[in-house]
Amino acid sequence: MKKTKVAIIGSGNIGTDLMIKIMRTSKVLEMSVFVGIDPESDGLARAKRMGIKTCHTGISGLVEMPEWADIKIIFDATSAKAHHYNYGFVQQYPDKKIIDLTPAAIGRYVVPAVNAVVDSALNNVNMVTCGGQATIPMVAAVNRIAKVHYGEIVASIASKSAGPGTRANIDEFTETTSLAIEKVGGADKGKAIIVLNPAEPPIVMRDTVFTLSEQGDREAIRKSVHEMVAEVQKYVPGYSLHQEVQFDDIAESEAVFIEGLGYRHGLKTTVLLQVVGAGHYLPEYAGNLDIMTSAALATGERFVSKS
Repeated sequence: MKKTKVAIIGSGNIGTDLMIKIMRTSKVLEMSVFVGIDPESDGLARAKRMGIKTCHTGISGLVEMPEWADIKIIFDATSAKAHHYNYGFVQQYPDKKIIDLTPAAIGRYVVPAVNAVVDSALNNVNMVTCGGQATIPMVAAVNRIAKVHYGEIVASIASKSAGPGTRANIDEFTETTSLAIEKVGGADKGKAIIVLNPAEPPIVMRDTVFTLSEQGDREAIRKSVHEMVAEVQKYVPGYSLHQEVQFDDIAESEAVFIEGLGYRHGLKTTVLLQVVGAGHYLPEYAGNLDIMTSAALATGERFVSKS
């Protein structure tokens, strides 16, 4: 089978990890060009050593390369601001698709375990955030059993795994993740919090998901959560429950106020997760980066299967 040629923009940790994942694991995608803006970056140097064509003048340099004609998918691992600029180039070429690993949120939100790409006409999809990729499947798992009024997630990541792009996009992280909890997870209202944990040695990614839903069959919800975990594990093997699902009743007399919704009561579900990285390029504690690159890779491969 002939592989589909791809390019990655962004030669930092996420872009480099994604490049190695594609080269080592993908049966349908082929690395063509690795793009950055720093000619001295470790990512570009590594790509050259691995025999991959490189470009250090960003998207504008990429479109001038002869390889551009055959590239069908571009992964953007830069920043939310840079993605707006990069997409301005890509959207001029109808035969190319861009998969956005930044919180720019221009394209449709995609969380592979929840809403796999099915429309080959899409030319820009957004991978939400690392916290979104880890937690939105759990909100969706509860919502398919009992309507979720409110979903709140807390993503705790090792400070060492948060590079300049992550730190520059904290506001975009919370806004994009909160909206995706609603649009993809199905909650009426979503809220996202990110914590950069400075612990030494660094801890793996931990995520806490709280949902307040209508009353529902607890065993059915627990089963739904476990099934969804198994779906995510198909492309992120290090994804797992940290503890068993927990339930609490919120009585009508103890209803909680949710901004934009008013007072709500029902069933509170708590899901505790952890994500251990695959260690392709990044340390195992960088599960937050690993889940982004794994989800992006899965999305790219599904684009190919639908073309």
